[in-house]
Amino acid sequence: MVIFNVQDFGNYVKKARKFSRLTQAQLAAVSNTGVRFIREIEKGKPSCQIAKAFYVAQILGIKIHLEDPNNVK
Repeated sequence: MVIFNVQDFGNYVKKARKFSRLTQAQLAAVSNTGVRFIREIEKGKPSCQIAKAFYVAQILGIKIHLEDPNNVK
């Protein structure tokens, strides 16, 4: 899946959470965050902390790959 913005990322996190049969509260507990934070990720809030958001994705087994069309290293 290609993610273009925080809303896309949030939608994917929500789908992965539901696929894992976790509630927002359960995901918050296992990722050591709050329910409010999970809710904000899923809504695509642009000011969410990226480190925490990536950790939540990791908990759900989401792998994030970046493609560099300009081959910048």
